[in-house]
Amino acid sequence: MARGRLTLQDRRRIARGLSEGLAYAEIARRLERPTSTVTREVMRNGGPREYRADAAQRATERRARERSAGRGARPAPLPAEGRDPEALARLCETLTAVLVASGLTPMAARVLTALFTTDAGSLTAAELVRRLQVSPASVSKAIAFLEEQGLVRREREEGRRERYLANDDVWYQSTIASARANELLAATAREGVAVLGEGSPAAERLEGIGRFLDVISASILQAAEDARAMLHSAPETPRTD
Repeated sequence: MARGRLTLQDRRRIARGLSEGLAYAEIARRLERPTSTVTREVMRNGGPREYRADAAQRATERRARERSAGRGARPAPLPAEGRDPEALARLCETLTAVLVASGLTPMAARVLTALFTTDAGSLTAAELVRRLQVSPASVSKAIAFLEEQGLVRREREEGRRERYLANDDVWYQSTIASARANELLAATAREGVAVLGEGSPAAERLEGIGRFLDVISASILQAAEDARAMLHSAPETPRTD
């Protein structure tokens, strides 16, 4: 694999690959780079739809200048727990970028990434502040948001200290929330049919949206329940007779 930072030419090849609908892995293969490098580059610069090579190059140069000037300092070294620290840092950066692209705020994504990538599976507020190099208020706000989404939970330790844990069913809860949001949109669309006048082009449009989302929501809910049951089921004990 090629070494060194991405060049403007590399970024233009990435943009071209995205416009052609290529997968990250294929773009990375053509650049002779790890897939994670391409994923991280795209996600931190607008995502696959908004990625622009020249803008990504300028953003990278700006971040480099800020680091040289003492601004935008890098977070404290991650506790590697026996792993390659640089590889772990790259993983955290990529995972954070992907979570942001999925709809989380940057700080909420950083907190969730920190919880996902620690073996303990939990961190206190003070540990998150040290690890992310942010203010306690930023951590508190992110935790509150993640709790509302059902993505983290808190446990009280001795005294007043609290420990935050990534919900074991985090993706199940997220999927269910998404399906419920689709159900609400479908119901609202159906209510609009009567307002717009049944049979009118606008009403037919909303009716089609409602039917589509009804099917999608039902499919997602069933798939989520099936996946959860499969992952949580205990393996069968082999018979010995």
